[in-house]
Amino acid sequence: MEFPDLGKHCSEKTCKQLDFLPLKCDACEEVFCKDHITYDKHKCTSAYKKDVQVPVCPLCNTPIPVRRGEMPDIVVGAHMDKDCKYDPTQRVSFKVFTNKCSKEGCKRKEMIKLICNHCHGNFCIKHRHPQDHDCKAGGHSLSKAGASEPSFRPTGSNRMSSGRHPRHNRYKFVK
Repeated sequence: MEFPDLGKHCSEKTCKQLDFLPLKCDACEEVFCKDHITYDKHKCTSAYKKDVQVPVCPLCNTPIPVRRGEMPDIVVGAHMDKDCKYDPTQRVSFKVFTNKCSKEGCKRKEMIKLICNHCHGNFCIKHRHPQDHDCKAGGHSLSKAGASEPSFRPTGSNRMSSGRHPRHNRYKFVK
């Protein structure tokens, strides 16, 4: 038992497939199968009616109206030359160097914080060591000998000792 009135044939000239769930193009209003429903696949002559894209200005992110037949690039270019509200001086800038040195009289800023272990002040590369910023840890000034107490102390020898690679025994941890 056949149903001759059930389904429709694809309107694409090379296909003509009988489709029981046909799809109607919203631009040209012809019936197509699932393989030819897109505008490109059936070379729709009315695609310009539905395939509308609104360009956006790359500077101010404003949608730019384009009339039929106008080139979007030319219209956006004209907007950028005349009507664009973009002002580069009003742009919010991201500051990289925000960590100001705590040494009196120094105006340098660094990208990262360099905190002194003794006085907990933030200093620039030049004043990062306690003896360079006159560190007053615990209320009294540290001497040059006491301030230079590193957390890593060099061993003095670059030669291999105890069968290790020379880089592995160059520094020892000191508490």
